[in-house]
Amino acid sequence: MHIPTPRTLFLLGFLACIAMMGTALAYFQSYLQLEPCPMCIMQRVVVMSIAAVLLVATLHNPRGWGVRVYGALVTLIAAVGAAIAGRHVWLQNLPPDQVPECGPGLDYILEVFPLGEAVQMILHGSGECAEVLWRFLGLSIPGWTLVAFSGFILYGLFILIRGSGREMH
Repeated sequence: MHIPTPRTLFLLGFLACIAMMGTALAYFQSYLQLEPCPMCIMQRVVVMSIAAVLLVATLHNPRGWGVRVYGALVTLIAAVGAAIAGRHVWLQNLPPDQVPECGPGLDYILEVFPLGEAVQMILHGSGECAEVLWRFLGLSIPGWTLVAFSGFILYGLFILIRGSGREMH
């Protein structure tokens, strides 16, 4: 079985991230006029972080252990994204009487609170994060994002495990 070169794998992952961000910005935000909640914004930051690592990896075109380092970074960042998306899906599935109240906007939180406290507040979630505004095949936007992050975890692990194998050179 032919396995693409590490550079090709990194580029494909980068393009997947660009497709995710394009969908978020062009379709959900511009076309459907859905404003992202703070947790959605955090998930976008994670997607952009994965994209940045993959772009650097594509340009760097590492060999040997360098490939594994990038695979590990993708896996770790995607795991953070999966945790955020999982929390978001959990909030969306709470009974209405257990949904947290809507909190202040992201701009206000980031301006007023120290970064650690701001992140904690965002991860706690608010009522706006629990609202489901779109579904496809029974999954909400955070549900599909969780699927994507799970895919990036597997992708990163594949690169990590196979990264210095002969098949990838």
